[in-house]
Amino acid sequence: MQYVNLGRTGLRVSRICLGMMSFGNDSDRAWALDEDGAEPIIREAVEGGVTFFDTADVYSQGASEVATGRLLSRFLTRDEMVVATKVFMPMTPGENGGGLSRKHIMSAIDASLTRLGMEYVDLYQIHRWDPRTPIEETMEALHDVVHAGKARYIGASSMFAWQFAKAQYVADAHHWTRFVSMQPHYNLIYREEEREMIPQCIDQGVGIIPWSPLARGVLAGNRSRTGERTTTRSDSDPFTDYLYSQPTDFDVVERVAEVAAGRGVPPAQVALAWLLQRPGVTAPIVGATNVGHLADALAAEALELAAEEIASVEEPYVPHPVLGHF
Repeated sequence: MQYVNLGRTGLRVSRICLGMMSFGNDSDRAWALDEDGAEPIIREAVEGGVTFFDTADVYSQGASEVATGRLLSRFLTRDEMVVATKVFMPMTPGENGGGLSRKHIMSAIDASLTRLGMEYVDLYQIHRWDPRTPIEETMEALHDVVHAGKARYIGASSMFAWQFAKAQYVADAHHWTRFVSMQPHYNLIYREEEREMIPQCIDQGVGIIPWSPLARGVLAGNRSRTGERTTTRSDSDPFTDYLYSQPTDFDVVERVAEVAAGRGVPPAQVALAWLLQRPGVTAPIVGATNVGHLADALAAEALELAAEEIASVEEPYVPHPVLGHF
């Protein structure tokens, strides 16, 4: 496993980040694993050198954070692990149960730390942009979270590049904490972030940690062009239908499968290797519900695609509308 700095910070992270969304007792997600089922995957990840883990308060209404704290403590000391979580989605009833107001951020960080069983998180991220809250209020609250010792760094996730630039400008103008990372929707099927967000992050030294690097399993072959669904998740995840519904998406899927067959590896390895070789990418956030998924991610980190292979998997891409910002 290789380790790199997260953006311009001194924080060292593994080049694979394990997404913890699929773990948690009594989850409302049909494909999620309870803590006993997740433990072998965590063990395999740690033995493979993974030290970077990403969750969110909203995943299974907090159960993912609980599982993250319990499971990681069995294999790593707090100083060895890098833990990221997120805030924005509604977590409690009422008008102030979500969003990026000072009120919600301050209550949400405390609730996340309680569920995680930790005194701080390494990376506290805003899950989405909040159009109802002035960005000045959000950035000041996040700055105060850092200065209270409850988070070491802050990051952001899917939004427009102008919004991210505005947030960073506000932080600079007030001498508040800047975002050090961006978690965009980015994979071989959805590459719209290459237009503005990724060049901006490269220019500003912001670490890029893409979500859905396998297009929620589509690039790994969990559904076909004719509509066949081959996994529990593909058959029970309507968000995937929203994100990946263009017929041309399967032109990319099929090209990835061709390149993978030529290499004698699963398509997931090729799709992840492509992302790991993209400019600015620090660590894709990879989900896993069995040790085979994790093994593919670890193998992809060592797989070097040739220039002609990269050109081949990129060639069928067709532009998309903006997907995943809301």
